[in-house]
Amino acid sequence: MLLIRPISGTDFPALLTMAQESGAGFTSLPLDEQKLAHKIVHSEQSFAADIQKPGDQGYLFVLEDTATGEILGASGIEAAVGLSNPLYHFHKSTVVHQCKELDIFNPVEVLTVGNDYTGATEICTLFLREPFRVGLNGRFLSKVRFMFMAEQPQRFSKLVIAEMRGAADEQGQPPFWNWLRNSFFNMEFSKADYLIGVGNKGFIADLMPRYPIYVDLLPEAARKVIGQVHENTVPALKLLENEGFMHRGYVDLFDAGPTVEAQLKQIKSVRQSHRAKVVITSDEALRKGQFQLAVCNCESREFRATVTDDCRFDPDSHSLYMSPAMADLLKVNEDELVRYLNLDKGAK
Repeated sequence: MLLIRPISGTDFPALLTMAQESGAGFTSLPLDEQKLAHKIVHSEQSFAADIQKPGDQGYLFVLEDTATGEILGASGIEAAVGLSNPLYHFHKSTVVHQCKELDIFNPVEVLTVGNDYTGATEICTLFLREPFRVGLNGRFLSKVRFMFMAEQPQRFSKLVIAEMRGAADEQGQPPFWNWLRNSFFNMEFSKADYLIGVGNKGFIADLMPRYPIYVDLLPEAARKVIGQVHENTVPALKLLENEGFMHRGYVDLFDAGPTVEAQLKQIKSVRQSHRAKVVITSDEALRKGQFQLAVCNCESREFRATVTDDCRFDPDSHSLYMSPAMADLLKVNEDELVRYLNLDKGAK
């Protein structure tokens, strides 16, 4: 069976492997052993803490194949970004240059550096290893975060964002960064990417342009990729757009990838996931369902989630019929509550 659970210290080798496989530009998985080890410890502390409002917590989940013990992927949530380290974005907006006497009306686009998302919750670190990008794995790994947030809303902000990886050329270099490097920075993208990944952002305030940048003055290669995602990120963006996330003009400083946002209560998987009472049965006929359901317990530190069609929701008793093996996997008992979500496409 597939199991999503909080990361633990024993998952460090798998997390290091995913950091190696994710490549440049995936700043939430920096190729730095000390930083990765800290992320695990920080996540364990966050899941264990009694939280009444969002702060400097980070939650990291792993997807495990219980038959083999292999870790297939990871996903994460940062409870409130920009509190200990500033979070910078470019915001693309329109400025109008107008002269009535000459009958000239000229709207132009500009990029302005800001910290508008300070305090927002960020979903991040969605990475599914290449051999396992099949079936419902990616959807399950993405949506389980929203189920956890629906169950633990006090831990998160009302506004949720996701920074999407920006477009890159055949050499893996973002065209937008090539312009930025030549104009303001004297370093390779790999170094800037590493510094961001380990939380060293002071150089941004020191070197980033302080005034609005006129988009029309940028090289064509840089202009074309503003708000565009990396080809490997297209499926993740589609998942979020289906959840109700929207792009409102904010882009990454270095690769110009879009940042998308949604109100927590309006996220599709938050609205469409529901609690139900557990009924444990060995009778396959009673629990055989028509849909693939993601099911999680209502815990934090001992959070567990799985996906199955061997589980049926009964609307009359508002109960979820599951096997003893599934109940053990989720660490739930008879009559306890779980949260479920229909993963089939088009589910309402």
